[in-house]
Amino acid sequence: MSVEALLQRLEWTVLRRLDGLLQGDHKTLFRGSGLELADLREYQAHDDVRHIDWNVTARMQSPYVREHQEDREISAWFLLDLSGSMDFGSTGRSKREVMLDFVAVMAKLLMQRGNRIGALILTPTAPSGFQHIPARMGRRHLLHVMHTVQTAPRAAAPHLTDLNHWLASANGLLKRRASVFVISDFMGPTDWAAEMGALGRRHDTVAVRLFDPVEMSLPNAGLMMLKDSETSEQLLLDTADPQFRKRYASLVAEREQDVQTTFAQSGVDGLELSTEEDLAQALIRFSELRKRRMWRA
Repeated sequence: MSVEALLQRLEWTVLRRLDGLLQGDHKTLFRGSGLELADLREYQAHDDVRHIDWNVTARMQSPYVREHQEDREISAWFLLDLSGSMDFGSTGRSKREVMLDFVAVMAKLLMQRGNRIGALILTPTAPSGFQHIPARMGRRHLLHVMHTVQTAPRAAAPHLTDLNHWLASANGLLKRRASVFVISDFMGPTDWAAEMGALGRRHDTVAVRLFDPVEMSLPNAGLMMLKDSETSEQLLLDTADPQFRKRYASLVAEREQDVQTTFAQSGVDGLELSTEEDLAQALIRFSELRKRRMWRA
């Protein structure tokens, strides 16, 4: 499917649903960075208490909040992991395809709010290890980003994903405050908490973790030949052996603990997205997560 046809399909099947489901809560998806005072109004239940104007509240004898003019010059950046493991999918959709859908929908929502979008794509085929697409506006630019993700070549030789170096590169590249989406399956070493945390302190950062159900729970499918997408190592496994599946589940639980600990240390918002999950519902869940975080703050 061409990227133009894909975007049109997503506009009809996802974006139209979001317009009804979010019911005006788009602001919980994105945070403006402007400081210019636009208005004062009475406090409502969903408002951030940090925006209460205490001087006006004292005079009016009821809580009032400040509304700020959002900075329309803010950019949104997509940090996209296109390493070999992102091409895996057991349900008919690979993690790369889910990433493409997420980027298209989120970028469209962001551009409707006046934001430019750019991308920093981690790909083993690029000479520097990643590809930089400058932030711009417009449908043609979005289609260019989508086409780049869709057609990025797979690595022909074994490689190891270095998320730490990729995030460090993003920290050096993104000078002005931005909205940043780090989209990856976060396979490999979990040594990126410091760089992710540094990104989160400078920018409004969301980590989107893509996964496939088979990666979490190995099915009973008899003998299977599996290949590591990054090292090219091949193993013949007997998935009918209950002891083997038990050991696999133990290793998955151990890795999950490591990943969740690293996310907690980095302190950024996170969204878990499965290859078999409905994208609109995932974004509604993300909106609710952001809203709860704002209330707790």
